[in-house]
Amino acid sequence: MVTSGPAPRHARTRRKVPLWVKILGGIVALGLVGAIAFAGYWTWRLQNNIHEAPLSAGNAKADASNDATDPLQILIIGTDTRAGADAAYGSQDDSSGYGNSDVMILMNISADNKVVSMTSFPRDLMVPIPACHDPQTGKDYPAQPIGQINAAMKEAGPGCTVDTVNKLTGLQIDHFMVADFNAVKDLSNTIGGVQVCVTAPIDDPMSGLKLPAGTSTIQGEMALSFLRSRHGVGDGSDLSRIKSQQEFLASLARKVKSDGTLTDVPKLLSIADTITKNLTVDSGLANPQSMITIATRLRSVDLSKVAFVTVPWEPFTEDPNRVQVKQPDAGALFEALRANRDLTAPPSSAPASASSTAGATPSSAAPTAAAPAYNKALQSVAVANGTGVAAQATALATFLKDQGFTKTTAFAAPPVATTNVYYGPNFQDVAKDVAASLGIPEGQVQAAAISGVQVYAGQDFTSGTHYTPKLPDTVVSQTAADNTCQAAFGQ
Repeated sequence: MVTSGPAPRHARTRRKVPLWVKILGGIVALGLVGAIAFAGYWTWRLQNNIHEAPLSAGNAKADASNDATDPLQILIIGTDTRAGADAAYGSQDDSSGYGNSDVMILMNISADNKVVSMTSFPRDLMVPIPACHDPQTGKDYPAQPIGQINAAMKEAGPGCTVDTVNKLTGLQIDHFMVADFNAVKDLSNTIGGVQVCVTAPIDDPMSGLKLPAGTSTIQGEMALSFLRSRHGVGDGSDLSRIKSQQEFLASLARKVKSDGTLTDVPKLLSIADTITKNLTVDSGLANPQSMITIATRLRSVDLSKVAFVTVPWEPFTEDPNRVQVKQPDAGALFEALRANRDLTAPPSSAPASASSTAGATPSSAAPTAAAPAYNKALQSVAVANGTGVAAQATALATFLKDQGFTKTTAFAAPPVATTNVYYGPNFQDVAKDVAASLGIPEGQVQAAAISGVQVYAGQDFTSGTHYTPKLPDTVVSQTAADNTCQAAFGQ
């Protein structure tokens, strides 16, 4: 028989867990599982939305930059392809395959996230295009001494456009984003429209743009029409359309900032979902975390420090319907982008660059360690002092002598605004090396009826021995904080 008695002195009694604790624990567990499932779902969804293409068409160096902490360059490309879902905007005869790069905007974010520039490249800009390899077809395209910049995309995809912009600017672009027509429509719908202003009523049957004078909120098809319209704005050129694009993007930035989108996870995910459905990016950007990193960097940027710029241009010498980079203004802009200068700051506050890579293109950088195919000590180099500062020519001549050009002389000359390097027959290589030693862009090296090489120092080179091109006073067309109004056609 088993008898019962008092429990042992040291035995533990099992306490009953209160019901509310069980419920709370269950809720927490479900919340954790739900959060993990939510994050996993959105990572999977965004990842599957993204289309990927190589960053380069065979010309770029390996990217070793850190997207979270280093200066960051992202080339934003709008394609005019009529393939797939874009067939509603014309036949594939208009633009098939990769399409032309209808929009090219280089976003440059400084390392400290305090300065952002948005530099537009005219689609009719005539530039050197490097040799490019098409990753889809395996076809190789030879280098072109001069070609229309938007054709690089059509040849060998976005990587060829990246390589072309790198060659032009001397930058090393980190990422690209290619968006089609539907990206603009869907994004403008997702954020509830963007406010734009026009100076007079517009009715452009070519693009479908129809707006009253003043401010309107546009989205969907009308937003796309606003960005595409050439014949309804300004002088009817692509350069006028760039102003529309800049106004739209500035207004978009203000809308996103005022709505707190970059700190609102549901809104951010909704926008990311919309964008990624119509986006092609390079492999380094083809994951949601990279996009979140960039969005985080942009979150606290002062809109007055987001500068919209167009590459300085002038009519193309061989065809006035095309344009070419205007020197020295373009070289000054590219040097400023490489140095991550604040384009919105007054010119006097911009520090002189000590970079050895100043110039208009990578080929105008300081010469490598390879010995030149001539004896520097035998070359005739003269420095003409057009600076207005008596001792400047002597300082430059002394510097060049220290660089090995021991036959350098200096003399007084009439004042000139811009510094140039001139060379006589068979002295082009010497002139390029002299210019590189002083940091003078290759676009300011010219043939002339002289003997040897002459540095004609101008009023933009009044001090120091390293030339820092002066940015044009009007290089910034607007900032993201500015409310602007696009001119209607003919105004």
